[in-house]
This record gives sequence, structure tokens and C-alpha cells, in this order.
Amino acid sequence: MGTPAQGSDDGSAGTSGGGDGRPLLVSFPDGALAAEVGVRLVGADASGGDDALPGVEAVLWDLEEPPSTINPAARERLSTVVLPYHGQPAAIGSLGDLPSLRVVQTQTTGYDAVAPHVPDGVRLLTAAGAHDAGTAEIAVALLLGVVRRLDEAVRDAAEGRWRAPDGLRQGLAGRRVLVLGAGGIGDAVVRRLVPFEVDVVRVATRARTDDLGPVHAFDELPDLLPGADALVLAVPLTDATRGMVDAEVLAALPDGAVVVNVARGPVVDTDALVAELRAGRLRAGLDVTDPEPLPADHPLWSLDGALVTPHVGGATDAMRPRVVALLRRQLRALVAGDDLENEVG
Repeated sequence: MGTPAQGSDDGSAGTSGGGDGRPLLVSFPDGALAAEVGVRLVGADASGGDDALPGVEAVLWDLEEPPSTINPAARERLSTVVLPYHGQPAAIGSLGDLPSLRVVQTQTTGYDAVAPHVPDGVRLLTAAGAHDAGTAEIAVALLLGVVRRLDEAVRDAAEGRWRAPDGLRQGLAGRRVLVLGAGGIGDAVVRRLVPFEVDVVRVATRARTDDLGPVHAFDELPDLLPGADALVLAVPLTDATRGMVDAEVLAALPDGAVVVNVARGPVVDTDALVAELRAGRLRAGLDVTDPEPLPADHPLWSLDGALVTPHVGGATDAMRPRVVALLRRQLRALVAGDDLENEVG
């Protein structure tokens, strides 16, 4: 159930964060996050600790109920909404009912599910950077798990079966890994892969060279795929990337190649991937799927060569303090009129 604003709305904090002599009013999905960021709730004791943010106060709104559950005076003033981290809140479509809304801040890197609900003229900010470490970790874990066939070992363990391989099996060292996406997450994946003695090839929208080395353009992909032992996807979901990894792309990968998706499920044509897995030609490690959640009877759960985790890549205990630090920076910038981070578009 949505949480209404607490207390009265008298603007007693006193600074000009809201642009009208009153504090900037922000909604938080829960009180614990507001407290960690250092923002007091409307009507609460104005005294705060040394870490309290000046010129900012908060109401609680988890977007599971419409804005009508917020104190009416606060609803009229509310200019910044911090979205919940998990799921698609029921009232996400009601953002347009807030007359003073100027900024929507996600706690996620991806924004494809949010953007359609953000009214024209409202700035959408993401939490890009806060999830890089966790998502890169699971990308490497999935890649290692599939290459070293840990999925098979787990299934064998459930049956108490010891199945030693005949001869040598594939390892990661000496392989070529193609990473699609040269943003925060893609670069974090690259930094973690290099110590495994792999040849990392990076691909992004445009060709360039940066501090991690050369980046190839997407239009070079057909020439790069046949030489890749693994393809790691770390791109945002956009019109350009939706369905990018289709049957043609998958067919261009060599036999035995591994596809790892930590981007968004619809970046991959699921039916085409299932066909390759059924044929035993490719293997896959997936933290995101299409559809999502993955139905219990979906073939990806049971196909040999598929290792699936339930979209948990960024959700590590390293994420929360990074989100808190980002929110503090964003709110300070809003009060001061400075540039904001991670603005979409």
C-alpha cells in the first residue's frame, strides 16, 4: 500500500531549495532510504545530524497508490520523485498528476520501463554507475559457470551423480570475449575479465579509443562474431538494441560459443536462442530474459547449456551506499542549480 506524507506542509526548513523560499520537496519510496540520504520528512523535527541535507525535505510515496494518498499541500509542491528499486510500481502511470514535478530519479541503470511514463518536460535521471560492480560480477560468474559447465555439475549434484569428463574441457584463459557495450557496466566487465587472460574485444555504437583501448562500432559486428568464443551483452534496451542479437547474429557465432546477457531480455531473440541451445551449438548464461519473470514451464529453465539467474546482477550490498551517495549529490545539485548526473536524452 502507498505511504502518505506525514505531518503538515509548512515549509519550516527555511531554505530556497524549492525555488519559492521553501525547501525542495522530494518523495522517497521508504523512510529508511530518506534517512540514509539525510533528508527529513515533512513535519519532522527540523534538527538533523551533521549529514543532513540543507534545503531538502521529503514525503513518503512508494508509487503503489496514486498521488492522492499524499498530503494535498505536499502533492502540489512535490518536484522530485525517487522511484522504488524493485519492480514496476502500480502507480507509475500517475506521475503526470503531480503539477510541480520536474525530476524523476530511478535507482536502476536501465530506464526503458520508466521512460514511457515520464511526462514531457520532466527530467529523467538514472542510477548509472551504482550497479556496475554487481552486474559485472554476475556477468563474469555466468560466463565462468557456463564455460566450466557448472550448470551440469549442479544438476548432477541433485541426483548424486559423479560425472568426470573424458579428457580436457574448455576453460576461459586464452579465449576471445566480445563485449557489446562500452558504458559503465561493459567497462566494469572488461576490467574483471582481463585478469582471466582472455582477449577482450569491445563493441559500441561508434568506433573510438579510450583508456581501456580500442572500441569497435556495431557495424563491424558481422566480421567480429565468427572469431568470438563468448558474447557478453551490456547495452541498454533501446529501439536500436531491441532484438539486436537475432538468429543471424547467433548463427554467426562459432560452435560452442557462449552468450551472456546482463543487459535486458529483449536485446536477444529468445526463440532464436532457444533453437541454438536445443541444437547444442551454443550455450548461454542469462541474468535477464524475455519474457521476465521467466515462466516455470519455459524451456530455458531445463535446456542443457543454459544457466539462468533471476535478474539479480546489480542487487548486491555494494549497490545501496552508491545509490545513497548518488542521491545526495543529485539533491545538492538540484538545490544549488548545478548540473545533474545521468540524465536521459
